[in-house]
Amino acid sequence: MKDFFNVTPLETVLEWVSRTHRAGTEAIELFQSQGRVLAQDLVADDDLPPFARSTMDGYAVKARSTFGASEGTPAYLSVKGSVAMAERPYFRVEDGEAARIPTGGMVPENADSVVMIEHTDTLGETTIEVYRSVAPGQNVIEKGEDFKKGATVLEAGTLLRPQEAGVLAAFGKDPILVYKRPVIGIISTGDEVVPVTAVPRTGSIRDMNTHTLSGLVWQNGGTPRSYGIVKDQKAPLFQALERAVMETDMVLVSGGSSVGVRDFTLDAISSLADSKILVHGIAISPGKPTILASATGKFVWGIPGHVTSAMIVFCMVVKPFLDHLRGIALSSREAPEIRAILTRNVPSSQGRRDFIRVRLIKKGAALYAEPILGKSGLIHTMVRADGVIAVGMNDEGVLEGTEVQVIPI
Repeated sequence: MKDFFNVTPLETVLEWVSRTHRAGTEAIELFQSQGRVLAQDLVADDDLPPFARSTMDGYAVKARSTFGASEGTPAYLSVKGSVAMAERPYFRVEDGEAARIPTGGMVPENADSVVMIEHTDTLGETTIEVYRSVAPGQNVIEKGEDFKKGATVLEAGTLLRPQEAGVLAAFGKDPILVYKRPVIGIISTGDEVVPVTAVPRTGSIRDMNTHTLSGLVWQNGGTPRSYGIVKDQKAPLFQALERAVMETDMVLVSGGSSVGVRDFTLDAISSLADSKILVHGIAISPGKPTILASATGKFVWGIPGHVTSAMIVFCMVVKPFLDHLRGIALSSREAPEIRAILTRNVPSSQGRRDFIRVRLIKKGAALYAEPILGKSGLIHTMVRADGVIAVGMNDEGVLEGTEVQVIPI
């Protein structure tokens, strides 16, 4: 039997993140940009908007022409003309004048605000009454108010959401350069593991890990590639690993990461060309026996076989590596912070970081985190969970009523 591994702190493991490559770049249509990662800075080549625009239907005016206006003492303004959509108005608005303008219309020269049509009344074709004053800039988006020409609008490494797609569209960027989706190889191991379509015999279980890990890879911007189920034998595992390392950007092997006489993962990984075992054991629970290795410059993971352990390890340890592969900038990787109140005491052992599954419950204005306790082979604990809380290495637990940070999963 191999010597028991020496665990590595999670922070030390994560220092390897930046030492991997990116997945390369490609040009895609803007229409397909959701969830992709921008591969170059977007610098504004013009002001946005390129002209002052009205945000209301109403009248473009000089604000001082409306000062003091009220329902009892309205301001009387002469109508200079009308602004047509998508056309430049070739007239100026002076003191005591107004111009009809639709929402989105270009504000005429010298006007600095727009009076809402609801706050006016017409007196014939050329005169209006204004019942409410406006301040300079009111109901107007100024030229360059969104972005000034020459400003860096989006940085390389930005995860593209609908709002970023809107910005890219505003500057006419189509197609766009993005990082490729990294291809992640997935290998399930174990004599007891059978395909999902098989009827398990006594002592066998269906392959859950291929499908949970594939889902997590898809969810986090990668493309999973399954290399099937490999029995607990070094030769077929080595062959699957060798092929996966050659064809993908990173490899996940589930099962076989524990220490025992039937553990062939470490030997198979060590036999790969230019391989190096970087980590064998991480100071976390679940997931302590995780392996991190490199082969021909690519990371290879040995992940525990228990389905919950495998998922937690992916979410807490592997995901930052995938984020780096897909091009996400470090500043964009932090998960949104969810604060909640713990509903019961949670014990923990010092010397490791414990990840406790929790369910979020809303009671009135307060948000509570209810621990979901259960063994690492129980998939229902992940089905019920909304996230996890992390108990520090030097803590003996967390008391009921403590405000905790919940990491979404």
